[in-house]
Amino acid sequence: MSEKNIVIAFGGRSPEHEVSVLSAMQAIAALEKTNYNIVPLYISKSGRWFTGDYLLELEHYQDLDTLQEQAVACTFSFDDLGKPVLLETEKKGFFSSARSYSIYALIPAFHGSEGENGAFQGACEIFHIPFGGSGVFASSLGMDKIKAKELCRAHDIAVVNDVTFIENEWQENQETILSNIEALGYPVIIKPATLGSSIGVKKAENKDALIDVIETAFRYDERLLAEQAIQPLVEINCSVLGLPGDARASVCERPVGSEETLSFEDKYQNEKGSSKGMASADRVIPADIPDEQSKKIKELSLRIFSVFQASGVARLDFLIQKNTGDIYFNEINTIPGSFSFYLWEEEGMNMKELMLQLVDIAIRKHQKKTGRIRSYDTNLLSEKAVRGIKGLKGSKT
Repeated sequence: MSEKNIVIAFGGRSPEHEVSVLSAMQAIAALEKTNYNIVPLYISKSGRWFTGDYLLELEHYQDLDTLQEQAVACTFSFDDLGKPVLLETEKKGFFSSARSYSIYALIPAFHGSEGENGAFQGACEIFHIPFGGSGVFASSLGMDKIKAKELCRAHDIAVVNDVTFIENEWQENQETILSNIEALGYPVIIKPATLGSSIGVKKAENKDALIDVIETAFRYDERLLAEQAIQPLVEINCSVLGLPGDARASVCERPVGSEETLSFEDKYQNEKGSSKGMASADRVIPADIPDEQSKKIKELSLRIFSVFQASGVARLDFLIQKNTGDIYFNEINTIPGSFSFYLWEEEGMNMKELMLQLVDIAIRKHQKKTGRIRSYDTNLLSEKAVRGIKGLKGSKT
């Protein structure tokens, strides 16, 4: 049997670049002792694509300039048989030659921006590459908190009241926007619409603080949403693994932060060390909530996973109003930090098994898609050719 290459894609032009590297290193370590050959695809902060064995070691990312000097530029392409490959586009050394790697499957390990919002997934689909994660539709919606909430409202899934606005509106109608936000009642939570890892997310207790956190959030995104703060709040997360209509939910977790709302620092920079990514964050697993609530959140997670047409592994985050028990959908992470493997460990599945599941999902999803008719036989162009180019342009008046 020929060697099967699994491409792990990560990095990217995103504030979550470093978090992506951590998730990728965890995936690479998990797959090292399998029958697959691991090929890294690192996208730099400037958007350049690289591959090479030098990218397989976490400590090499301490010096990104040296990393790029040692790595090899690459791109997607097709081989002579029309199959997808990762193609080296330069040689390293006088006696070396550029290589190409046939792609059996690809696992995206991006967090944020072009890597998680569907853009990279679109490139995979153009090159007919099986990839173990959500497609363009779910990825783009999952990264857009505003549109995600609109979809949930359309399906009668409870979400927190909010006010949404863009930077131009803020510059022109600041007082009106402030008034609308204050109608929600303090405190309010300000969020960039298309970032993850809690970057740019801040709570405001009064008008002065509100203006300050809005101005800060606009440094990351031109679209913001202000949400009514749930108090007292319990945050609960649940992971889903599979394909729409064929998925299962993990146990629930209750993340523990230094504040009521979990921050980037809580997730990745606590005293346990940042090399473990999301796995280093403090959490209670299984979540210490009533069984009835846990069951409802699992059911909601599966339903939302299906509504979004997500696939692979995702993490769905919920907010519970502690006094009333009301549950609100917060967001779906179509490529969760550390792939939420710590939730699947509670289900008896280790990181290696989870990664192998993602490879299997990539192949199954690709086979389902390529099994459909992808072209439509027609003589349309022949008919147009008979009419000639003038017929296509139309007549002049």
